Amino acid sequence: MHLKSMTYDYQHAYARNIGWVTEDEQARLRNKRVAIAGMGGVGGVHLLTLARLGIGAFHIADFDTFDIANFNRQVGATMSSLGRPKVDVLAEMALDINPELQLRRFPNGVGTSELADFFHGVDLYVDGLDFFAFDARQAVFASCARLNIPAITAAPLGMGTAVLSFLPGHMTFEEYFGWGDKPDMEKALRFLVGLAPGGLHGGYLVDPSAINLKEQRGPSTIMGCELCAGAAATEALKILLNRGDVRPAPWGYQFDAFRNKLVRTWRPGGNNHPLQRLAMMLARRRKPGGNR
Repeated sequence: MHLKSMTYDYQHAYARNIGWVTEDEQARLRNKRVAIAGMGGVGGVHLLTLARLGIGAFHIADFDTFDIANFNRQVGATMSSLGRPKVDVLAEMALDINPELQLRRFPNGVGTSELADFFHGVDLYVDGLDFFAFDARQAVFASCARLNIPAITAAPLGMGTAVLSFLPGHMTFEEYFGWGDKPDMEKALRFLVGLAPGGLHGGYLVDPSAINLKEQRGPSTIMGCELCAGAAATEALKILLNRGDVRPAPWGYQFDAFRNKLVRTWRPGGNNHPLQRLAMMLARRRKPGGNR
């Protein structure tokens, strides 16, 4: 084995990125700090994807441990990680990719007392919270809006992803989804309908009984999680390098690999848009859900 391949060197490790990014851009990515709350289905693969992109610093948060029910979709879930804190397992995996990472762990999650520290010095937030983590998500996105931190959420829906970016000076998460102090069931419906106005995933759900918002459960796939990571990392690259077309909310898009379809959506007013109000009315009858 060639000696150079046995010792870590940042430039050599990320040399294959050059061409799609310049050497100067790769150096800029090395100096960026990304916060990710949630190290489960999407959050864990977000971290590893962005680490392989060459991002140099992360703040990662999760209070949960790995369970065998995580095996179908969570990249950190293995027999050897059962019962271990997700934040520690994913930190080890990321450091195994880049041992020079500046990586801060928040093992208590992102409660009110952690938010200021979690976002200190951060250039971008990538959402990895569970679908049903309503209070945490609302607080995190409110902090992003207040601190002018760009934020991305990519939801795994079926065998695809729905992506929304919230940028400083544009529509906020709260303005788009309209959660306010509404009950959790209403927040779940508003979140799902707002994430994917195109609704590409609904047509091939073979067992609707697998979704139960009241019990906070729903089906998931690894394909959805990995598509989320690729889409979110691409948005992250464009935002961090200020290069490429980033359309903030109320723009969004959904790609579904099962249906081989991509739709771009535009919902001025977010969930207050007439089409969204109609979709929510129909959704209340069906009571759909999701699970990260």
